[in-house]
Amino acid sequence: MSEKRRSTGKQPPQEASSSSIHPLPSFNLLIFLLVSMNGSPTITTLRTSTMRNPTAILNTGESFHFFCLLRRSFSSFTSSLPLDPDPSDHDLPLLLHSILSKSNWQEHTSLPKLIPSISSSHVHSLFSLNPYLLPQTALDFSYWISKKPNFKHSVFSYSALLKILVTNKFFDPAEKIRLAMIKSPSSIHETRFVLELLKEMNKNNELHSNFKLTVRSYNFFLMSSSKFLMIDEMKSIYSEMLNDKVSPNIFTWNTMVNAYCKIGNVFEAQLYVSKIVQAGLSPDTFTFTSLILGHCRNKEVDSAFRVFKVMPTKGCRRNEVSYTNLIHGLCEAGRVNEAIQLFETMEEDFCHPTVRTYTVIISGLCEVGRKSEGMNLFEEMAQKGCVPNAHTYTVIIDSLCKENKVDEARKMLDKMLEKGVVPSVVTYNAFIDGYCKHGLMEAALEVLGMMESNNCCPNDRTYNELIAGFCKKNVHKAMTFLGKMLELKLVPSVVTYNSLIHGQCKMGQLDSAFRLLEMMRENGLVPDQWTYSVLIDSLCKVDRVEEARILFDSLKEKSLKANEVIYTSLIDGYCKVGKIEDAHSLLDRMLTEDCLPNSCTYNALIDGLCNRKNIKEALLMVKKMVGTGVMPTVHTYTILIEQMLKEGDFDHAHRTLDPLISSGSQPDVFTYTAFIHAYCGVGRLKEAEDLMIRMKEEGIFPDSLAYTLLIDAYGCLGLMYSAFDVLKRMFDAGCEPSHHTYSFLIKHLSKKQGTKDDSPAVNLVSNAKLANHADVWKTMEFDTALELFEKMCQHGCVANVNTYSKLIVGLCKVGRFEVAQRLFDHMREQGIFPGEEVYNSLLSCCCELGMYDDAMMVVDLMINSGQLPHLDSYKQLVCGLYDEGNKEKADMVCRNLLRCGYNSDEVAWKILIDGLLKKGLADRCSELLNLMEKMGCQLHPNTYSMLIDGIEGT
Repeated sequence: MSEKRRSTGKQPPQEASSSSIHPLPSFNLLIFLLVSMNGSPTITTLRTSTMRNPTAILNTGESFHFFCLLRRSFSSFTSSLPLDPDPSDHDLPLLLHSILSKSNWQEHTSLPKLIPSISSSHVHSLFSLNPYLLPQTALDFSYWISKKPNFKHSVFSYSALLKILVTNKFFDPAEKIRLAMIKSPSSIHETRFVLELLKEMNKNNELHSNFKLTVRSYNFFLMSSSKFLMIDEMKSIYSEMLNDKVSPNIFTWNTMVNAYCKIGNVFEAQLYVSKIVQAGLSPDTFTFTSLILGHCRNKEVDSAFRVFKVMPTKGCRRNEVSYTNLIHGLCEAGRVNEAIQLFETMEEDFCHPTVRTYTVIISGLCEVGRKSEGMNLFEEMAQKGCVPNAHTYTVIIDSLCKENKVDEARKMLDKMLEKGVVPSVVTYNAFIDGYCKHGLMEAALEVLGMMESNNCCPNDRTYNELIAGFCKKNVHKAMTFLGKMLELKLVPSVVTYNSLIHGQCKMGQLDSAFRLLEMMRENGLVPDQWTYSVLIDSLCKVDRVEEARILFDSLKEKSLKANEVIYTSLIDGYCKVGKIEDAHSLLDRMLTEDCLPNSCTYNALIDGLCNRKNIKEALLMVKKMVGTGVMPTVHTYTILIEQMLKEGDFDHAHRTLDPLISSGSQPDVFTYTAFIHAYCGVGRLKEAEDLMIRMKEEGIFPDSLAYTLLIDAYGCLGLMYSAFDVLKRMFDAGCEPSHHTYSFLIKHLSKKQGTKDDSPAVNLVSNAKLANHADVWKTMEFDTALELFEKMCQHGCVANVNTYSKLIVGLCKVGRFEVAQRLFDHMREQGIFPGEEVYNSLLSCCCELGMYDDAMMVVDLMINSGQLPHLDSYKQLVCGLYDEGNKEKADMVCRNLLRCGYNSDEVAWKILIDGLLKKGLADRCSELLNLMEKMGCQLHPNTYSMLIDGIEGT
């Protein structure tokens, strides 16, 4: 394109006078005359390569004669148009029309360059904007382009062509195009579009007499609708067919039978079977096979078996699909052995297993943990010449991912690709689900990238799995995927919002959780029991029990019945704040409303009684528990044992343990840790160590708490060599030392080596959480950390990223930024890369201390390393800078923040509403909202409403 044309393309469009016409010689616009189905003229504008924006150029009252003259002028003009070598999307239909106006259009030199750019939407625009295109030319072009690589007609391109053909009475080719259009929908939306179009055409009397829908057209349309289980639409089509005096045939009725059977509605399916019989026809193999499917979908496998057995007596040969449907039903019902027996009899009935048959039975075997047998069948099918497809590979990959054998699954994917089998979105989802469930989020993102590079579009399940995975560690990242879903026009479900609400609650962000709840409702979704159970439980965990009770009481008006999880959360909440009577009252209500308590419910009450040192009442509650048919669990006994040990009653604790073991139940890590804690507390380290050995012999792996208790006990006795020896055992066992492990080591290192510490080992609360050791971090110096690293090295356990992280986080919590910063630098000098926890701790510490320049440096480091700072820290930073009057820096921070990919609503909630508005900075809030809009941030209407109310009310 010449420089002149480039510059012209950038000129703003001229405004047309509403009462005049631009002179044609300027050629700024090209005008098409469009004639609608009823023959009335309309006018539209097309952009040329020298003018990108359409302009209204004609009054509606201009004469039809002028339009015709204009059209003739336009025809001669377009044929001489120069072709833009790099046309934009909206220019392509114009250029194609110019080419098609020539008789030898197929030989046009520009066509080869245009072919890769032509999509079905361009063809739709070409035909829609040129209804007077010669019908044969339109038909020839449609056929010609359909043969080109990577091109596929859509229902919209077919519909535009159909209008041209029908208008010109090309009814025979139009029937073929109509059938092609009916077969081509790829979504419910497209199927509904075709349905409305055909209904509209059927209303036209002239068309109805000359271009009536045939039984073949109706049948294919029923099949197309059946593919998306559009049952209501199918009933409408069937009614239209009868009204149109088109007689259904067995194909019609079989399609209706099959559709109802797909959703397990055998009763409705049987009504159409009766229509087959009433018409004097006999149900065929397809009919019976559909009924087998319907019974299986309805979990009536025995009924499906009866249909299967009756087929030969009705003169219907059973085929591969009949067998596969029944095998699938048996596998779904967990009757895999029967499925295998049926599979093995197929060849006796002259049926050979298909790829779907093999896939169904391999899936069934994998579901019940018989993967090795499934793999044998996988190998067998290849040997028998039955080539596995994408679904077969996906079943194996999914099974391996669920067992956390992701490396083996990747090998299977490589094998799949070698065989030329293209993975589907389901295949990739299996990987993403496997990685997310095991916290391997970077690997999950790699798979997402692989999907996109292979032109495989992620679906709502892809994003739901990613959201659920990130909610375990990084709810900000999870929220970005909510935004991505909305960008891609994917609809978040109750599952999506439940995951996000749970993630926000885990992070302690209950305000954000409740905002998500409101957003969920605004989007027409109905929160379920799981939604409210998470919110009630989270409120109880932060002692906001009365708010939890209000939410609990509101369930009735929402037509939701509280389940045992919700009751248990609230009962536990009451027990934790010492309101045992309220907890008992709730238990009575639970029983009155026929909601049966489970072991967790009783354990919450037993724990509450033990916390009040009322062991007798706790034991009576155990008896009540057994009386209602609920058996005590290992956790029940552990609660009782912990309290007995706290009271120093070792004998009673051991007597309580014995019946647990004799009942066949094995004590778990928490039971043993309770004893280890008690022994360490009284200096009986030999017994504590014996229990550690016993745990390992019984296949129970000690957790960080058990090791930490031993470390502290040895430290209190001045036996630091033994303490570090325990740390080495901890490292060797792959057990990650906790924040408390290192705080105890530092506490004891700070004392003179070899001096006995008379202070008792730390006293644990009943829920096994260690007490806060802020004093350790307040007095710790950098040299103490270096001594710790040296001692660790001497005992063969080198300080790693976890070591540095725990120390830096501990220091930041008490505002020791200088020491934390020195450790951060030392960490990087050792080639150890800090994680998000370290960066966020440093950032929060800087903000708490008002060190905003340092905070900005930490933010830059985080962003450059691909990590997202917590929005709470961003809120402190932005508000702090505004408080200092440093608006320029605050604005810069905000701009950088908006480029990081955070969810726009979450930014508005945390920075604008919880930050600026709460500090009374309405003007700053308004400015930042404008900046967000300029940068293309899309906010939910509910968020906008909250902002406007907040700004106006400040």
